[in-house]
Amino acid sequence: MLHIPDHRPAGSFPANAVRTPARRKIGWETRDDGTSPPDAAPEIRAALDELTGTIETRLATVDTALTEFRGRLDQAEARAARAGIAGQLPANEGETVERRAWNGFLRRGRESLTADEVRSLRLADDTAGGFLAIDQFVAELLRNVVQFSPIRQVARVANTSSQAVLLPKRTGRLTASWVGETAGRPSTEPTYGQNRYPVHELACYVDVSNAMLEDSSLDIASELAFDFAEEFGRAEAAAFLNGSGPLQPAGLLTDTGLPVTLTGAAAAFPTTSPADVLITAYHALAPAYRANAVWMMNSNTLATVRKFKDSTGNYLLATAGIANAPVTTLLGCPVIEAPDLPDIAAGVLPILFGDFAQGFRIFDRVALSVLRDPYSQATNGLTRFHARRRVAAGIAKSEAFQAVKVAAS
Repeated sequence: MLHIPDHRPAGSFPANAVRTPARRKIGWETRDDGTSPPDAAPEIRAALDELTGTIETRLATVDTALTEFRGRLDQAEARAARAGIAGQLPANEGETVERRAWNGFLRRGRESLTADEVRSLRLADDTAGGFLAIDQFVAELLRNVVQFSPIRQVARVANTSSQAVLLPKRTGRLTASWVGETAGRPSTEPTYGQNRYPVHELACYVDVSNAMLEDSSLDIASELAFDFAEEFGRAEAAAFLNGSGPLQPAGLLTDTGLPVTLTGAAAAFPTTSPADVLITAYHALAPAYRANAVWMMNSNTLATVRKFKDSTGNYLLATAGIANAPVTTLLGCPVIEAPDLPDIAAGVLPILFGDFAQGFRIFDRVALSVLRDPYSQATNGLTRFHARRRVAAGIAKSEAFQAVKVAAS
């Protein structure tokens, strides 16, 4: 008899087993003696069960995603149909929920907002029925304020959550002395004080026609942002320089400790060598502040200073083009126009020179809060928007400035 060697691996199916894959995927039929062999592959069964469960889970995930996508597509088609634009979403579809809610509040009032839109806006903490402007709106406001409040663009600006800000300051310094090897050491103690900046409130209102609010072609949010920025910026700029009294920040020019450089003439700059006054003011400022200092004056004073020449006949002011934008410098430092600084006259301070980032601080408590009033001006076809802003400001370091004073002595 021909012997055929058995090449089956150890642990495989028995020799007397007959495989019937049509009836069973795994396992073997009964032996010749009628008994059933034990399960040959329990690990394979477990692996197949695990694989089947994973596939079913992933298929369920894909099915859920497809269902959600179909729902979004149906909503998009419905919105396009309501807008009367076939195959195109409305223009404001790319806006955030907060932006849509803010525009809806401005145009139609709080009553028109859904519960989700109301939650997307931050309620003002002390204005009944009002909302704090959304972040995008506030950012536009701050960019516009810089146009009307030049000090804000060079001073240090921070936020606060208090009614007043206290900043400690050192009013005296340590004094070291040279001593002998065994001589006694002198004692010295620095002295400290503090600056207090109370928060003050700015308020105004703007009347907008209901027809303008209903006209969707106008970006009413941008229009209101510019109106509020113009008014708040104008009031801020004046107060930061000339503010006095309990309702305004302490103005920079009202500080009695502000260092000054005299012009040497009673009512104007001297007729001979007027540029020397500005050179003296420049070097009177400490080098630590001079590195980041700027000049500030109004347009009329700038027109006068532009005519000043040095001893060699060169104009003191220079205009350099940076990316096609002219930058005016005086003795190497930028010049900023401040409309609220006075003209050249007897006894006034028409020119400021200093490091505003070190010397002047601004703290914003409420960037902008808006209250929509559709009732008080309803008979005139107007909706009134009340805006308010809370800010603290004042001098941090007087020695960071040098003012030019028109006086003989």
